[in-house]
Amino acid sequence: MPPDVRDWLPGDDLAWFVIDAVKDMNLAAFYAAYRDNGQGRAAYEPSVMVALILYAFATNVRSSRAIERHCRQDVAYRVITGNLVADHATIARFICRHERALAALFSEVLKLCHRAGLLKSGVVSIDGTRIAGNCSPEVNQTIEEIAQEILAEAMAIDEAEDEEFGKRCGDELPEALRTPEGRREFFRQASDELRHEDAIFEPSEEPEAETGEEVALEFDAERIVARIQGREGWLREGKRQLEQHRWENPDPIPRARAERLLLAAQRLDTDLDVERRSNQAYEAYRAQGRRKDGRRFGGPPNPYTPPDLPAGKVNLTDPDSRPIPIGFGFVQGFNAQAAVNEQHIVVAAEITNNSTDFSQLDPMVTATLDELARAGVDELPERSSPTRATGTSSTSTK
Repeated sequence: MPPDVRDWLPGDDLAWFVIDAVKDMNLAAFYAAYRDNGQGRAAYEPSVMVALILYAFATNVRSSRAIERHCRQDVAYRVITGNLVADHATIARFICRHERALAALFSEVLKLCHRAGLLKSGVVSIDGTRIAGNCSPEVNQTIEEIAQEILAEAMAIDEAEDEEFGKRCGDELPEALRTPEGRREFFRQASDELRHEDAIFEPSEEPEAETGEEVALEFDAERIVARIQGREGWLREGKRQLEQHRWENPDPIPRARAERLLLAAQRLDTDLDVERRSNQAYEAYRAQGRRKDGRRFGGPPNPYTPPDLPAGKVNLTDPDSRPIPIGFGFVQGFNAQAAVNEQHIVVAAEITNNSTDFSQLDPMVTATLDELARAGVDELPERSSPTRATGTSSTSTK
């Protein structure tokens, strides 16, 4: 009789816990992304892929190629996949395609932890760490550098077209398309080719994200003033809402450098637009002459005028990443924030490209309260106090 790999795995192994936990999770968002009419090739069972990824991440395996190798060599992985070996490209595409659904499993995991008695009331510590992005700081460019490269490419194109077309515009119709008969034949052949491609490649059901749209901003003066005094609070709130918008409406990163240059320039222009509108909101608040509690302002605000051209740099490979200070240097990446309780359970996790941890305290406290409420925890942390010795912040119940 052939051996059963399930007999090789101890009954208390983490893999069994992950498999049983996934059975109790709501995976409707994963199944909704697949056809149910029998068309196309059969996909890997979504619950198996979710269990595989959760187990790999829980055991500190992040690389899709490393996960594929473990599926061949590791007994626990083979038990989870039922002896199937998913290609690393399939694993990577599954993570990218279901990025939001995987993030939503965070609340499902917290519910399981609450059911197991691991979300007890007490101290919740908040801190951040720097994570390097998959990009190089060497491709950070200013709006001037981007504009110069775009113009240089445009001039090179003009010179090449002048040499190729001479005095002609170059946009004249080809000879075959200048007659009705030629056009009919061209469209007939194009239609045949498209039908042939549709029969080979399954069309994508996910709409592309729209770029260039104006970001809607809402400013709660009472909340901003209670948290941060002065103009900086309004500018920071505008940046926070912009990053939230970009998280919910991610820009696809083009392969062509020319398109990435345009996206980068557009990002810088949007940054400046949000800064201007945030500043206008602050000026309008100060123009009222009185605070929310009825007291007058101490004096006129310091003069400030946003620049005419976008300042700063943007990374052409990963426009969301920023240079984040670490010790005596910088890392091109992100600032990851986590809130952890006394049982070492992560109750909230966020990521930002803002380098300062203090500005993330309020968003992390809010995220912690929201996640605990979704998990069904009745007794929530009610007050917060900074812990200067460790650089972390703690929230605790009274």
